[in-house]
Amino acid sequence: MFNRFRPARSFLKGAVAGLALLGLAACEPTLGGGGPSVNTGAPVPVALLVPKGSADSGDAVLAQSLENAARLAIADLSGVQIDLRVYATAGRADVAQQVAAQAVNEGAKIIIGPLYGEAANAAGVAVAGKGINVLSFSNNTTIAGGNVFVLGPTFDNTANRLMSYASKQGKKRVLTVHADTVSGQLARNAAHGAIAKTGAENVGSVAYQFSQQGVIAAVDQVKSTAAASQPDALFLTAQTSGALPLFSQLLPEAGVDPATTQYIGLTRWDVPAQTLELPGVQGGWFAMPDPGKTQQFQQRYSQAYGGLPHPVGGLAYDGIAAIGALVKAGKSDALTIGALTQGAGFQGVNGIFRLHADGTNERGLAVATIRDKKVVVIDPAPTSFGGIGF
Repeated sequence: MFNRFRPARSFLKGAVAGLALLGLAACEPTLGGGGPSVNTGAPVPVALLVPKGSADSGDAVLAQSLENAARLAIADLSGVQIDLRVYATAGRADVAQQVAAQAVNEGAKIIIGPLYGEAANAAGVAVAGKGINVLSFSNNTTIAGGNVFVLGPTFDNTANRLMSYASKQGKKRVLTVHADTVSGQLARNAAHGAIAKTGAENVGSVAYQFSQQGVIAAVDQVKSTAAASQPDALFLTAQTSGALPLFSQLLPEAGVDPATTQYIGLTRWDVPAQTLELPGVQGGWFAMPDPGKTQQFQQRYSQAYGGLPHPVGGLAYDGIAAIGALVKAGKSDALTIGALTQGAGFQGVNGIFRLHADGTNERGLAVATIRDKKVVVIDPAPTSFGGIGF
């Protein structure tokens, strides 16, 4: 039964993927004045920090995709001039700190990037005293706050969206299954927070060691906990590159029936595409960006650069789009914290998004399921933040 699963070495790649943008914050920067004054009638200097020069070859692809997306966003702006200045961080926190300070000394009014959590934290600390905000590509909310914002999709936002929908569908008793890792614990906390917000009942959580044997060992515990607590929904935080393929097969086989206990995934169940072939994911719920807008961006990017963007690339477009929208209003405080956190939010390539004063973000997501090995949107992404039950 187990020979179809990937070996432990491949399985553990999921841990790397889940933690790729994470990194615990060393300290929380503060910002006096909320941001710089800008001349909106002249080109606005914007620093883009990308992981170019890293020893990891994958970072070069990421860096190019981020820069391409940022330049595509600039080309789409009307009535706004952006002076984009690109700085290489080599994917390192110490380099990010140095180039962030350099960028501000050279006139940058705001920083977009860097990618990794520790680098974003270091960049934020380096420029906080100079009144400059940082729109990082990280998804790690532990580094958010002060002058550092995270643009990446967060566990909290995804969990809130899913539980809001689940609650409306009558799912009121939720059991959570998570890895016993830093990423898994953050995911568990997001799930528990979302359950509490919707008024549903948290009937427990089961942790598992992040290995094939750890998952297999946890199946009986999930089964017994479910039998005792009678959940009507099972919140799985596992990734498709990690434990999800195992759980999606073993849990139904053990008697945790997805026909009576709704499986809900905190991560994308449609990436990679071959995941859609798995019998166990059929009928599961997960959240995703507005697929129509995502497709439009991919097509436009492909026309401009001859290939598809990296999934993270759109965050650079979003950063420029937000800056452009604020600068276009013609106010000198366009790049202050108060302006960046406007309640109406912004239109991004994957849908609407807005920044919160605590440095986190909220993105308008669709809820989808998998039917007959195809993705089906069952609750469309919102087009504005008015009245959203997040």
